[in-house]
Amino acid sequence: MSEQVYHIPALLPETLDALDIKSNGIYVDATFGGGGHSRAIVEQLDSNGHLYSFDQDEDAVKRAFEDPRFTIVYSNFRFLSNFLRYYNVDGVDGILADLGVSFHHFDDKDRGFSFRFEGPLDMRMNQKAKQTAAWILANYNEEQLANIFYLYGELKSARKIASAIVKARNISPIDTIERLLEVTKPLINPRQEKKELAMLFQALRIEVNGEINVLKKFLQQSLNALKPGGRLVIITYHSLEDRLVKNFMRSGNLTGEMEKDFFGRNLSPFKLLTSKPIVPSDEEIERNPRSRSAKLRIAQKLQP
Repeated sequence: MSEQVYHIPALLPETLDALDIKSNGIYVDATFGGGGHSRAIVEQLDSNGHLYSFDQDEDAVKRAFEDPRFTIVYSNFRFLSNFLRYYNVDGVDGILADLGVSFHHFDDKDRGFSFRFEGPLDMRMNQKAKQTAAWILANYNEEQLANIFYLYGELKSARKIASAIVKARNISPIDTIERLLEVTKPLINPRQEKKELAMLFQALRIEVNGEINVLKKFLQQSLNALKPGGRLVIITYHSLEDRLVKNFMRSGNLTGEMEKDFFGRNLSPFKLLTSKPIVPSDEEIERNPRSRSAKLRIAQKLQP
């Protein structure tokens, strides 16, 4: 399988510019995935520089390349601080997180990430985790299901879909992609079928993998992990993620509330390097349609 088929990294030149890579710097790629960003970062390092890349998916870790300037960490990036401590790293010059799902996941019918296939409703990034999408559909009550469809999928029909799932699972389990589609398609706007199904599957995936809580933990740790002057570079793909990242980069906390000193001056630990997110060019979207919703934000940690 070629690198390109596994995953095409979004906004690659823009990401490298954003990190402002020093040849002897220490960097983190929190989401190794297909390795496209990681390879490009390592190519800009000398023998004193190093990159630590995280991934919790065994498939991705197996495909990691070998290089003395590179370390693959088989773990979720919510454990960023623990592993930097383990490797005796007391500060890094840049942290990248591309929060998108690898093509490989969407294109593997056995992983259950896409409504384009028939197969089990799995959706686990970490195959050793216990909670699958099928488990959630079998065990969450109607209110819990409605909340995840509304909050994580922004589906207007969230309550109707949740109600239909609860009724249908009493007749037979909803443990395959085709069974979920059978239950939910009648409630989906046929004019926006692909978009709304994508939103439904996104909501389930976020819940299965605890993506919002993971992102919150990662953001809080990233501030301490960065050296003064270090850069935080994050690519988001939906509004919930983007709002969290935007608030954190603006204020240094998850609420986005700006602390001020006695004189009314902002006390954010970051300097925003992008007033608006960087988005893919028309040319990139044509080459890689899945990059369409990508938004790149950059912040630099200030001197204390």
